[in-house]
Parts: sequence; structure tokens; C-alpha cells
Amino acid sequence: METKKLLEQLPVRKVTGTIPAEVTDLAVDSRAVQPGGAFLCVKGYTVDGHEFAGQALKAGARLIIAERPVDIDPEKAALVLVDDTARAEGLLAAAFFGHPSRSIRMIGVTGTNGKTSVTGIIHGILRSAGRKSAASGTIGFDLDGTLYESANTTNDAVTTQRMIRQAVLEGCDTMTMEVSSHGLVEGRMSGTDFDIAVFTNLTHDHLDFHGTMEHYGYAKGLLFAQLGQDVSRRKAAVLNADDPWSERYRQMTPFPVYSYGLSEEAMFRASDIRLGAGSTSFLMETPEGREEVRMNLLGEFNVSNALAATAALYASGMPLGEILDGLRSLQPVKGRMEKVETDLPVTMYVDYAHTPDAIEKAIATVLPYKTNKLIFLIGTGGNRDRSKRPTMAEKASVADYVVLTTDDPRDEPYDSITSELAAGMTHDGFACIGDREEAVRHAVSVAEEGDIIIFAGKGHEDFQIIGRTKYPHSDAEIALDEAERKFGRKAGVHD
Repeated sequence: METKKLLEQLPVRKVTGTIPAEVTDLAVDSRAVQPGGAFLCVKGYTVDGHEFAGQALKAGARLIIAERPVDIDPEKAALVLVDDTARAEGLLAAAFFGHPSRSIRMIGVTGTNGKTSVTGIIHGILRSAGRKSAASGTIGFDLDGTLYESANTTNDAVTTQRMIRQAVLEGCDTMTMEVSSHGLVEGRMSGTDFDIAVFTNLTHDHLDFHGTMEHYGYAKGLLFAQLGQDVSRRKAAVLNADDPWSERYRQMTPFPVYSYGLSEEAMFRASDIRLGAGSTSFLMETPEGREEVRMNLLGEFNVSNALAATAALYASGMPLGEILDGLRSLQPVKGRMEKVETDLPVTMYVDYAHTPDAIEKAIATVLPYKTNKLIFLIGTGGNRDRSKRPTMAEKASVADYVVLTTDDPRDEPYDSITSELAAGMTHDGFACIGDREEAVRHAVSVAEEGDIIIFAGKGHEDFQIIGRTKYPHSDAEIALDEAERKFGRKAGVHD
């Protein structure tokens, strides 16, 4: 792309050296720099890109965009100073890749819990209807059935624009994205033009980053404010009528609002909810009348997720009949109250629950079918929001036996994490085991025939971060191995 056209996207404070006529690529990771490309020095949560400008230069960068002077040879690359590289990144990336979000329907899903499930439900319904669809978030980048690994819930802006461009080139008509509060505040969504913004809920999480619930709620609201003001375009906000923050978000956008929930005033409302051990049924009130829905997703929280996805697709113009047909045929979202299929005499689930609200909902999903003990394993990440730990354990105390462990401990000692969790326990039926593999095996070892075990915190993830290194880890695989050892026979795993 012509460098002059690229730099027209933002105000430039100062230029040192000769600007190249064109740049071949954009990168925010010096290891991804291509010869002739541009490198943006972005300050992240743990590293500062300004410290890697020299490495980018050695890799062939010919344009360095930074917020402050960096030590590079002006004969080899031009240095462009701007006020905010994080926000510049989105605008530059969108321009470099040809503003791809303008060529595809964009649905953004934000909230504390349910982002992955709602995104997965939307993506699954679209594909079941024969439509090419892409989705990105915690599970990765799913390009119409092909899954690529992703580093964050909301990727950096360059990666995001590259993914959207790839979805456009593959002929997808919709791209659904999980949008985190971190990504919104840090400007990773700059340059992404959403058509539909969905809000799931707001509960205690990430206060180490946002400080207060007020600031956290405001960060989520940026998605609705950034829908813009061009009312000639078909856009919509999809809001949870059961969450009081929805009224604030309603006021942040000029576009139509489609509401969902259990409240009487919701446009898409569920009633007569029947929770089964393998399915969920309910009546859905819609603008076109009442529909009976039976789906394979478990729990009342998934009723809310299904309503959100239905409202979002309806707002996009998809026929209600197609939406409901897809909803009825959906399989559970990976790692979200996902049953570990086996014929062993214990029932096991893996779930991503890592907030007090999500823990409460996960337990509520299985309580009606508890015939013996409920064993709940809960972990939380190191060097992250510590204020929620006692409340998480308090919610987990509903279970008969609780195993307190770590999620991704990072650089925090095991005992620091488990002791802060233990402070919230309301009974003595628990164990503190910092090593997560040992904790998973312990949860299975104390189980008896007829028990239910929920392994919470990791869900679909197949790794654990200790220090700054990712190690292979799967709650489901470890649990199956230990269950086979305990009960003395091989598990019959069903597809």
C-alpha cells in the first residue's frame, strides 16, 4: 500500500528519515515483521513494543510508527511519531486491508459471561442454514469450519483486520466476534465497523484492570457507542432486558434495540423453561408469535444465550424459521458445560466458569439431577483480579466437595491463589491443591458412583500458563485417565 495513503488515516506529529513509497505489511510483533513492512510500537499489558524497534529494523521494517523516539538508523527506516499507537493501529490496519468490515456483516458480542456461547450459537445457526460464516474469540478463529488458534479473546487490531479480510475473501457473509472490555479500552476495535452489537451481562470480573464496576460497565458500552451515527445503515443493538446495564447502553446508540430475556417487556422472551439432563426446552415469545424450542444446550443461562443469538440474527434479517431450525440442531459449545462423554459411573463436565456469576449458574444447571455428591473444581488465574476469589469460592460452596486450585498461575505462587480462594469457603469440605493436574486427579479420586464433577475455569483450553510458558493441559483428558484408573476399566467415549 502507498505509505502516503496509509499515513493519511491519522495525525502525524513528526517524521524522521525518508518515508518509503509503499509498505508491504503491518505488524505489532517484531517477530512477524516482513521485509519492507511497517512496525507499530504498541505498549501492551506486559511488554512495550518500543523496546523491539531495533529487532523490527533488523527484520526488514522500513517504517517505524511510535509514540516516542526510538533508537534506529534513519538511513534504514523512517520514524513516524503519533500520539497513540494503540488507536492508530486499528485505523492503519483497516486502511491497509481495504476496510474489510464494510464488506461483510459484522456482529460484536460483549459482556462478562456468555460471549463465547452466543458467538458460537450465532456461528452454528448460520452454518446449519448453509451460509458461510466466520467467528473469532476465546476458542480461536473459526473460518467456516476451519479453526485457527488465537492468542486473546479480542486480538490486536492488525490480526483482527487480517481475519476479517480473510473471511471476506472466503465468501463469508457474516463475521461474529467476541469483544472484550480490554480490547475496547485499548482501541483494538478501532477501524472495525460493526452492524450489530450484542450485550450478554455484566458481573464481577477484571477489576484489576478497570478498577471499578462503573468503569468496567462503561468499557463494555463503548461497543454500542461505536456503532456510529449513520442511521442510513441498517444497524442494531441487542440488549439483555434482565440486566440493568442495558438501559445505559440503550442510551448510547441511535439505532433500534432488540431486547431479550425473561422479563415481560423483552421482545424475545423465554417462558415455561424445562431443564433436562441432556436438553433444555422452553417457549420463546417472538415478534412473530410463540414458538416451542427444544435444544441440546444445558441450563437456564443457555436459554438467555440462545435468546441473544436469535435476536441478533433476527435483527440482521435472517428468517425466524431458519434461526429456530438451526437452534434446535445445535450441539453444545466446546468447553461450556460440555459433558465428558463416557460410560463410567460418574458424570463429568468441563466449563469455562471463572467468575462468581458463572460458577453459580454452572452449579444450578446440574443441581436438579444430583443424586449423590456434587464435586466442584475451581481455579483462578495468577496476577489477575484477586478481589473476586473469595466470592468465587463462596459460590462454589454450594457443592458437597470443592477442590481449590489454579487456572493459569503465571508468576503467582500456588498458595497465594488457593488461600485467597479458601477465605470464601462456607464449609470444611474442600482441598487446596495448587497443581491443577494433581487437583483434577484428586477430584476424580474422591468421587463415588453417581457423583457429578464439574471442572471449572479452563473449559476448552488445552494449555496452562505457568510463568510465561504454555504447557499442555486438558482437564477432560486428565479426568478420563484418572477415572479409568479409579474404576478399573476403559471409558467408552461416545461421539
